Amino acid sequence: MSISPQLVTAAIFILVYAVLIITHHHRYLWVWLGVLILILFGILSPLKIFQHINWNILGVLWGTSVVAEMFIHSKIPAYLAERLIDFSKNLIWAILLLSLFTGLLSAFVENVSTTLIMAPIAFAVARKLNASPIPFILGICLSANLQGSATLVGDPPSMILGAHTGMSFNDFFFMQGKPGLFFAVQIGALASLAVIYLMFRRQNQPIQKVEPEKIITLVPGVLLGLLIISLVVASFFKNQIGNINGLICIGYAFLAIIYSLATKKVKTYSVFKDADWSTLIFLAGIFCLVGALKDVGIINSLAVSIGRFTGGNLIITFLVLVLFSVFISGFVDNIPYFAALVGIITPLAQAYNYPVYLLLFGTILGTTVGGNITPIGASANIVATGLLKKNGYKISFLQFSKVGLPFSLAAVVASCLFIWMFWS
Repeated sequence: MSISPQLVTAAIFILVYAVLIITHHHRYLWVWLGVLILILFGILSPLKIFQHINWNILGVLWGTSVVAEMFIHSKIPAYLAERLIDFSKNLIWAILLLSLFTGLLSAFVENVSTTLIMAPIAFAVARKLNASPIPFILGICLSANLQGSATLVGDPPSMILGAHTGMSFNDFFFMQGKPGLFFAVQIGALASLAVIYLMFRRQNQPIQKVEPEKIITLVPGVLLGLLIISLVVASFFKNQIGNINGLICIGYAFLAIIYSLATKKVKTYSVFKDADWSTLIFLAGIFCLVGALKDVGIINSLAVSIGRFTGGNLIITFLVLVLFSVFISGFVDNIPYFAALVGIITPLAQAYNYPVYLLLFGTILGTTVGGNITPIGASANIVATGLLKKNGYKISFLQFSKVGLPFSLAAVVASCLFIWMFWS
């Protein structure tokens, strides 16, 4: 008796995702094991694998990570954050300003990196005032996660959204004459910062000045600025020259590497040692698994099933996608989750004549914000709680969620109301 390709693909997909929920170690190996099994069953081929992998996204991810790495080692972000703290009149305002700065930086720099930049500053301030660093660290990691979907280069889900829809860098700010995701995220950030203020408003000790870091070189900051400007300019010509964001980011990455090797002013970036190859390989494998689902017709079937479940009602469909994304992302890595769901939304919108960007934007907001609910919901959370433990401060699952849950709910409600207002 022959087994249907749909059954095999669905079974492999579910098994791989189940393993990803259980363990965060060697994720790329499990994903590519699933791809290998699909090859053995004849569902995927080397040619299909090459076609399913979005090389543009991988180029954007690798290129921006290299430039961001250089930017971090130049000490520019640390200097700016420490100068910002000097303007704070007391501890709660230092927490809010550092959280705000972390979020804005995280719109362009990977979340874990921004958390690692800001954490030492938070510990230094808390130590001087004999205060707990926990409010600082929570504000930092939660804000870093929230801003990931604000721009095209903020996080892998944003890159996936851009590739799936053809959205340019500028489209995240304004599209079709309407404010885009960036502004929705900022509305959510303001709401979530209000939650941080209410929860830690008693932290009102006066601030002592922090000795600022010395900037090593301004060149990485200039390169990051030029990269962003280049992406903005490319957005105006996307219809003429296609999507070249990956090539732009790779080009600036090589400029950063050459500068590092030539001057030795910042950490010499070893392409083979320091590049986050595991995330790149993991993401490539996810593209293949999701591509296989599409090839055998499962994506379209799921879209029809969701439409039937929600009765063809737009409001219910929107709420289901947002709330389900918030819940799932509290426990599951948001990259494979969003990569799978983004392919379902377009046929769902087409079948029921829904505004596709409303559903896509709501889903990515829920996916990004949902990771803040638990200490295992996002890599930045795991790093942050690990740093607290290393410095002698333990925070339980429940303690984290007591802050993360209201933070997430405030952000997702505010940002999704904004999206509904302009895109429904």
